[in-house]
Amino acid sequence: MINRRRLLQLGGSVALGSALPLGAMQAEACTRVLWNNPGRQVLVGRTMDWPESTEPKLYALPAGLARDGGKLGPHVVVPQNPLRWRARYGSLIAAAYDLGAVDGVNARGLAGHLLYLTETDFGARDVTRPGLQAGLWLQYALDCAATVAEALALLAPVQPVMIEAEGHKASVHLAIEDATGDSAIIEYIGGQAVIHHSPEDRVMTNDPPYAQQLVLLKQMQSDPAFIHPSRNTPLPGNVNPVDRFQRASFFSQFLPEPKTERDATAAMFSIMANVSVPIGAPYKDFGTYNTEYRSVINLSTRTYYFQLTTVPSVSWTRLDGLDLKAGAPALTLDPDGVDIGGDVVRRYRPVTPPF
Repeated sequence: MINRRRLLQLGGSVALGSALPLGAMQAEACTRVLWNNPGRQVLVGRTMDWPESTEPKLYALPAGLARDGGKLGPHVVVPQNPLRWRARYGSLIAAAYDLGAVDGVNARGLAGHLLYLTETDFGARDVTRPGLQAGLWLQYALDCAATVAEALALLAPVQPVMIEAEGHKASVHLAIEDATGDSAIIEYIGGQAVIHHSPEDRVMTNDPPYAQQLVLLKQMQSDPAFIHPSRNTPLPGNVNPVDRFQRASFFSQFLPEPKTERDATAAMFSIMANVSVPIGAPYKDFGTYNTEYRSVINLSTRTYYFQLTTVPSVSWTRLDGLDLKAGAPALTLDPDGVDIGGDVVRRYRPVTPPF
């Protein structure tokens, strides 16, 4: 339950129009929610919403792998001063188009997520800074950091570089969290890094930039109509990022204290289902897309739960059941199968790492 900073909500999106103009933003939809109350297991959920399949695959990537942040597949996209590194930690990730991690957790319990942000601007290339193609932004953090603080220090001198794949630019912002419950959100606005670093930074959607989402949060907290919420509390019900932010914030405050990991996982999946975009409605006509998958990560037990919306089952992988030590083979699992469900750790198969 969210007690230390009570999350309230405005009475409908009309009240937000002057502060957060929806018409000025695209509405590609993803949502991230962190559940990090002291003394409990730390969990995070996300939805992936996209105009087409991202061809998601799960990869177990051992420590010791060498990476080149200047390449996008076989193509060199950062010709000058590319960032190159060797993974310190193994990780389990969900990839998009086999070009980079968009979701995942490492063996130390650091997790992260890339979400769309219209206003992303990494700035003109500064060749004095190591360049990292944006599709590997998250992977670099998972490979090399054990905590949010370590990740921020590692990422500070690095410049993400915009790429385009499958007709889509990597206009993304990055959320990271660790097993202590720490949290950070990194955005590039006008070519400058904007960093929000606090365990209180729990709910994040796409647009607007996170600073404006915090303005919305303050408005929600000050609305007397929602200090004592009830079943009659009016909630915005559309699928745009602002409405999803409000619903995720509102319902997160009611999460019950879980008795088991199963209880906690189910509770988080219920929040992510509430902010998902149902399949089949004509949302593409106004720039919002169906939810392709939902994930929940238990950072305390290093367990990755995954559910394609077209598959009726949830699968899970405990990182402790994988060999992620240096020298171990990389492994993969295609989650697109009606028989994929339950503990799938034994269903991974060796693969050449895609990046």
